Amino acid sequence: MTKDSHLQTEILEQPEALRRLLHEERDTIERVAEAIRQRNPRYIMLVARGSSDNAGRYGQYLFGAANHLPVALATPSLFTLYESPPRMSDSLVLAISQSGQSPDIVAVVDEGRRQGALTIALTNDSDSPLAQTADHVIHLHAGQEWAVAATKTYTTSLMALAMLSSALAGSSERFEVLAQVPDHLARVTQQADTIIKASERYRYMDACVVVSRGYNYATSYEIALKLKELTYILAEPYSSADFKHGPVALVAHGFPVVAVVPQGKLAAELTSFLSDLRERGAELIVVSAHEAALQLAQTPLRLPGELPEWASPIVNVVPGQLFALGLTMAKGYDVDQPRNIQKVTRTK
Repeated sequence: MTKDSHLQTEILEQPEALRRLLHEERDTIERVAEAIRQRNPRYIMLVARGSSDNAGRYGQYLFGAANHLPVALATPSLFTLYESPPRMSDSLVLAISQSGQSPDIVAVVDEGRRQGALTIALTNDSDSPLAQTADHVIHLHAGQEWAVAATKTYTTSLMALAMLSSALAGSSERFEVLAQVPDHLARVTQQADTIIKASERYRYMDACVVVSRGYNYATSYEIALKLKELTYILAEPYSSADFKHGPVALVAHGFPVVAVVPQGKLAAELTSFLSDLRERGAELIVVSAHEAALQLAQTPLRLPGELPEWASPIVNVVPGQLFALGLTMAKGYDVDQPRNIQKVTRTK
C-alpha cells in the first residue's frame, strides 16, 4: 500500500506509538497513581474537547468500573464564559488535550489547582500551556501528528488512560493485557488495503449512524467524528440503547449503520439489535470479531479477538479510521487538510 498522505502514515504508525508510550511512560504513570492514592479524591473531573472528549467518554467507563470512581465530564464554559465554576476541591481534575493549547481546558485545570484539587494533564506536548499548569503531566509519546484529523494521539490518549487506571488499581494483569494491544492493532493495520477498498462502496453516502455501547460508546463517537470531519457526511453517534428510543425510526431500506460489536457482555445484545436493523433494511458496516455479528453485515470489518472489552476501544476505532480515510479518498477530498478546520483549535 502506498503511504501518500500524512493521515495514512499516522494511522499505520499507531502500533509503534503505543509501544513507545508503554515503554517510556510506565514509571511516570505509576508515580501519578501513587499521588492520586495519597489524595484519595472523591471523583474525577475529566476535561477535554473534540477527539480528546471522546477519549474522556472511555475514561468514564474505565475509571468507574476498574477504580470505582465517579467520573464527570467538565463544562469548560462554566469556567470561562459564565465565570461560575463548580466546587472541585475534593476531585482529581484530569485534562486530555493533544496540543495542550486550548485556553478553556487550561482554565479548568488552573481553577482546579486554585481550589486545591489534584490536576493531571495528558498531552502530546510536554511544553504546552496545559502541561505547565497541571501538577503532573503524562506525555503521550505519539510523535508529531501532521494530519488535521487525530488518529495516533487519540489511541495513545486511550492507552494513557488505561495505563493510569491499571496503575491506580495496582493490577499487573491489566498491564499484561495492555502490552498485547499494539500487536492486536498491527493486525488491523495489516488489513488497511482491504478496509480502504471496502469503503468505496459508500462514496455516495451522505448520512449514517454509528452505534455501539459500553466501553465502545466512545468508539462510536470517534468514528462518527472522523466521518464528519473528513468526508463531510452527517454521521451521528449513538448508544444502541438510546438509538432504540426514537432515532431507530431513521432506518429504512439502504440506510447505513456502522456498528462496533465488542466481544464480551454486549456481543449477544448488539448482534440481536443488528438482526432487527437488518430486517428493517439497514445497510450494515460491522466492526467486530464476533462471527454472528459479522455474518449480518453487508460490509464486515473483522477485528482480531482475545482482547477483553475494557481494552478493546484502543483497537476497535482503527477500522473506523481506515474506513473514513478510504471514503475520503473515494470522494476526492483532501485527507490531510479538511475544509474549515485547523490542527489546533483554541476555544474559550
